[in-house]
Amino acid sequence: MRRTHALIQVTLALMENPTGHHWGYDLWKRAGVRSGVLYPILHRMLDEGWLKDGWEDPAQLNGKRPPRRYYELTDEGRIALGAILQEARSDVRFRSLVGRFA
Repeated sequence: MRRTHALIQVTLALMENPTGHHWGYDLWKRAGVRSGVLYPILHRMLDEGWLKDGWEDPAQLNGKRPPRRYYELTDEGRIALGAILQEARSDVRFRSLVGRFA
């Protein structure tokens, strides 16, 4: 996957909680990228096997909204995204972004 600022921003947002469920709206806010950029990146990550997705259980909703789709990192995804961040640390284009990721 081509390394871009948007990819690094989405990677950072996902890796803030590498074992949790991530909702699209929350990722959009934390990554700071437009939805038209976020969702294609998430779909490529799904295609790579780095993410799996699912839907919120409708039985646990109070009927006021539809179920939300969530994204969850796979083991392969945690390894791949960790490697992307490691590479980004040595790339001058991304130093300001990865500085917040310890």
